[in-house]
Amino acid sequence: MPGSYPDKIKALPLYDGRFDAYRLAADNSDVLFASYPAGTQIPAHTHDTDNYGVITKGELILTINGETQRIGVGQWYSVPAQVEHAARFEVETDEIEFWFRRSDDDTVPR
Repeated sequence: MPGSYPDKIKALPLYDGRFDAYRLAADNSDVLFASYPAGTQIPAHTHDTDNYGVITKGELILTINGETQRIGVGQWYSVPAQVEHAARFEVETDEIEFWFRRSDDDTVPR
C-alpha cells in the first residue's frame, strides 16, 4: 500500500473499506493512516462516527452541505456523524483520520 508512513504504522492491519489505510483500533474510536492516489473520488455518503482528520501530504477537496473546501498539508477538518459529504483527491494524498463512535448518551458533537 502506498503512503509516506513509518514502518511501525505500515505494520498495522489494513482497513477493509472504500480506500487504502492502516487501522489502529482504540476504545470507541479508530485511527486510520490513509492514502489516496491522484484522481480518487469518494461519492456522497454519511457515517455513524464523528471524523477528524489532518492532511500530511497532498490535498483533500471536501464537500459538506453543498459547500466545497480545499484542505492542505497540516490543516485539520471535521465531519460530524450523519452529515452527508463527499471527497476527492486531485493529487496523491496521505492523511491521518480519527473516527469517534458516539455512545448512546452522547448527544453533543465533539
